[in-house]
Amino acid sequence: MKKYIYLIFLFLIPLSKALSQDAAMEPDTSLMSRELGEVVIKASKDNVTLKTIPASVSVISSKLIDDNEIKTLNEITSTVPNFYMSDYGSKLTSPVYIRGIGSKINSPAVGLYVDYVPYFEKAAFDFDFFDVKRIEVLRGPQGTLFGRNTMGGIVNIVTTSPVDYQGNHLSITGGNYGTRSINAGHYGKSGKLAWSLAGNALHNDGFYTNEYTGKKVDKLNSYGLRNRLIYELSDRFTIENIAGVELSKQGGYPYAVFVDSLNSAKPINYNQYSSYDRNLFSDALIARYNGSGFELMSTTSYQFLDDDQRIDQDFTADSLFFVDQTQNQHMFSQELVARSKGDGMYKWLFGGYGFLQQFNNDVDVNAWASKLNYLKTYDHTIKGAAFFHQSSVTPLKNFTLTAGIRIDMERDAMDYYYDMTQKGKYSVLADTLYPALKSLQVIPKFAVNYQLGTNSFYAVIARGYKTGGFNSTFERPQDLTFEPEYSWNYEAGIKTSFFNQKLYADVSLFYIDWMHQQVSRVSPSGRGSYLDNAGRSASRGAEISVRTAPVKGYELMFSYGLTDAWFIDYSYSDAENYSGKYLPYVPRNTVSAQASKTIELTNKSLLSSIKISALYRGAGEFYWNEKNTSREPYYGLLDGKVSFYRGPLQLDLWAKNMLSADYYSFSFVALGNRYVQKGKPAQFGVNLSVKF
Repeated sequence: MKKYIYLIFLFLIPLSKALSQDAAMEPDTSLMSRELGEVVIKASKDNVTLKTIPASVSVISSKLIDDNEIKTLNEITSTVPNFYMSDYGSKLTSPVYIRGIGSKINSPAVGLYVDYVPYFEKAAFDFDFFDVKRIEVLRGPQGTLFGRNTMGGIVNIVTTSPVDYQGNHLSITGGNYGTRSINAGHYGKSGKLAWSLAGNALHNDGFYTNEYTGKKVDKLNSYGLRNRLIYELSDRFTIENIAGVELSKQGGYPYAVFVDSLNSAKPINYNQYSSYDRNLFSDALIARYNGSGFELMSTTSYQFLDDDQRIDQDFTADSLFFVDQTQNQHMFSQELVARSKGDGMYKWLFGGYGFLQQFNNDVDVNAWASKLNYLKTYDHTIKGAAFFHQSSVTPLKNFTLTAGIRIDMERDAMDYYYDMTQKGKYSVLADTLYPALKSLQVIPKFAVNYQLGTNSFYAVIARGYKTGGFNSTFERPQDLTFEPEYSWNYEAGIKTSFFNQKLYADVSLFYIDWMHQQVSRVSPSGRGSYLDNAGRSASRGAEISVRTAPVKGYELMFSYGLTDAWFIDYSYSDAENYSGKYLPYVPRNTVSAQASKTIELTNKSLLSSIKISALYRGAGEFYWNEKNTSREPYYGLLDGKVSFYRGPLQLDLWAKNMLSADYYSFSFVALGNRYVQKGKPAQFGVNLSVKF
């Protein structure tokens, strides 16, 4: 590694003289050079700022994404208070939890939008980041403006626009475990037309070794491409198209059998290679009209997901069960929003939304020991429509009342086919078009906001809703469907700045009253999982975020989230009563602390500046099961980075989990065994970037 760093330095010095000094890559301090509260929250749909939005919000800028080497969504875990998305073994399994609300299987309970495209299927959540401008996390139900499956909140990802930046960039990365990546992009603008094309390629050899084969189980190859076109037809009318694709091939599922009596895991040892391959395409067509006193925005989006999961489901050296599961999904959506402009006493927003989601799923199971093979096929169609409105009125100076309502309609239909071959005998067990599930939901929201100098006080009451539906795995008739879940979220908070806007703080308290929570359960046979409904649950807690730049060159950030989430009433049977138990997969504490120092050099012949940053992230304790018998204690990860700048060049030396913290990132029970996945080991690498 030292040899490569030395060679890069030799390359860096002459190259920097040949490139334009106008393309300098100095550390971006723009977000700290102005009051953070004035940042406009794109996900709000009504152009409100971080200070005035009546919600608990975290904003991760491109500078922080770069400083912390954030490459996927799960790497913002704990950086955002009460946000948890662990590493579950593949891109397919990627549930997100905010304030204890999440869904291990089936539809997500946290919404994700990427450049205006809604991601309805959480198998698409774990994608590779490149050229990301900002990540916004809105905590608490966002159903009034976003509808179904946003009970926990919204993650809104905004990528770089050629309107904001023009130029070219190239970045290459090398690290241990065979990590190699390259990212390049071109951003241009001429007259009324702006365009960009960016690509990313990533490879690593894997982090975990299968003792049975002696090879890594989790090798990854992933390729991404994004194209953006923006055309200003007139001073009032603009049209934009954003298209992106990611192709990934991944070995996965580094699961090992855990021995409770020894309180340790055996080596990973299974005989059949497991993998997850995914093709993901998305496209958004956005039209904006800037009228006199109002704005219109139309968003048409399409997403295609095609994947194949092949998995040794017993994760042992025996050939017991092997599952090949394929999914093909098309998702269309159309939204039209009209909103008022200006700073008048009354502001309004009206919108309409419609979507169509079509799935084709095949589950092919081989059980060689019993000479059994069965195939399940699901043709699944969900469609819905919604109408929503939000009004904000400021009857008194600095005092704003906001009320919103959404009417959500949905229809869910599934055609199910199930055949089985056992010991040479073939039989059809089911060929059924089930009666459609229909839903009509009213989702209200009420909020107040009061400005007092640099302080902003807010309170909000909002209803959350996650749709019911069909289970993709069920072995008993009563497990075919699951009911919707609902919540009422009560929240109060303050956003403030001190010391001439050099310190920004955000504090919130929340309580969630939760009905019919959808809980993942293992099927009676031990193969697969399905959703069941608990009676009543609750979640309460607090969040604090502080960010400051006390003196030039220094930045300090701290955040803490406390979540106390438990079952109030969940009695599955006489023998299984989980009332009073903590919810699984929900860390009680999330902690992050970050410090960075930029050193400006007086003699810039070799380097212009150096930036040193360190990030600590902690999570825990939490439980892996409803019984609260399987527990993960609190653990912390320490990351670090040193960046060297010279004109348009940037050289980074980075490390993740540099102290090699020992923890489990996932645990579950199946086929009578408990399985665990160890967290990723220490990683080290080097980046070289250039803009021109």
